[in-house]
Amino acid sequence: MGVLNAKMGLMQMLQSQFFFHLLMVYVFMASGILVNLLQLCTLPLWVVNKQLARKVNIRLGYCIMSQMVGLLEWWSGTECTLYTDPKSFPLYGKENAIVVLNHNFEIDFLCGWTFCDRFGVLGSSKVLAKKELAYVPVIGWMWYFLEIVFCKRKWEDDRKTVADSLQNLHDYPENFWVCRHLTRFTRKKHEISMQVAESKGLPKLKYHLLPRTKGFWVTVQNLRGNAAAVYDSTLNFRNKEAPTLLGLLNGKKYHADLYVRRIPLDTIPEGEAECAAWLHKLYQEKDSFQEHYAQTGRFPGPINSPPRRPWSLINWLFWSCLLLFPLFLLFVQLLSSGSMLTIGTTVALCIAVSIGARWMIGQTEIDRGSTYGNKEISINNN
Repeated sequence: MGVLNAKMGLMQMLQSQFFFHLLMVYVFMASGILVNLLQLCTLPLWVVNKQLARKVNIRLGYCIMSQMVGLLEWWSGTECTLYTDPKSFPLYGKENAIVVLNHNFEIDFLCGWTFCDRFGVLGSSKVLAKKELAYVPVIGWMWYFLEIVFCKRKWEDDRKTVADSLQNLHDYPENFWVCRHLTRFTRKKHEISMQVAESKGLPKLKYHLLPRTKGFWVTVQNLRGNAAAVYDSTLNFRNKEAPTLLGLLNGKKYHADLYVRRIPLDTIPEGEAECAAWLHKLYQEKDSFQEHYAQTGRFPGPINSPPRRPWSLINWLFWSCLLLFPLFLLFVQLLSSGSMLTIGTTVALCIAVSIGARWMIGQTEIDRGSTYGNKEISINNN
């Protein structure tokens, strides 16, 4: 037991070292740029065979996204438990769906990716992302080739963009999930959102903001006949923890609990007003699930967790071996050269990579989210 504890302590110490973080960031960034270049090479294929180009980009996108899943599952060892109806479980990954997930934590998108991976739809998963992310190397550029919907967060501009992009998915060659984070929770936004709820005569929510009903309605309307269901998903972490991406890099282990309800899409009202009322009721139910979790430490219903798959680890190890070996040879050559200019340039490059990585991590932080919820007009229009 003492030897085991010593090994675990050594592993935790290594996981917290900045040097290893820098190597991981290097592998992610370098492999991501290589994948972006390969995606660029698929442009002629889109003209010749669109469906084949889509399938190729699904695999290339998986090469990037699964590294983040590997960070969560294999580096930090974070556990993910799924609460869901046993009758719905066999359908996950076998049909197109809209996933509605609360946005209360910095790594909730990663937990969503984890379950996408476990059900085999990670490479084909879709999100609605802010337009600025389209210019972010690796992730943003990858999403462009995966036909992700980029929004300006101005409803009058986004409505047609979202509708057209979702219509283009009607001939998509593989099963996909459209992941919708309808609210991004902060205390300030929650206070303002509940003021709006009071002014509109809506029940107040304790754990959520009022949902963006117009965007949801447009999503549902344009995926009718294509998506089979809405997966209402409510996420929480045990011991009231607020996990961060930096925590994962430091090897901190968390335990995520996800409650998923499958709701057939044809049971959702078609009218905009009726759909909005339905969504508000859904969020009242989500709030009750969070309250149940706060009181009992678990969600209602049975546990049906799919096992983690090895492919994210295999992909991570492949890129690490491919990219770290030449880096090691370069490092040896630099030391043997003795050139202060070369060594100084290398140090400057490492610092630049570190700063770039911290900037990318900052994009996941809750306080860096959109301004939705800060003004009443934002809530009304989205």
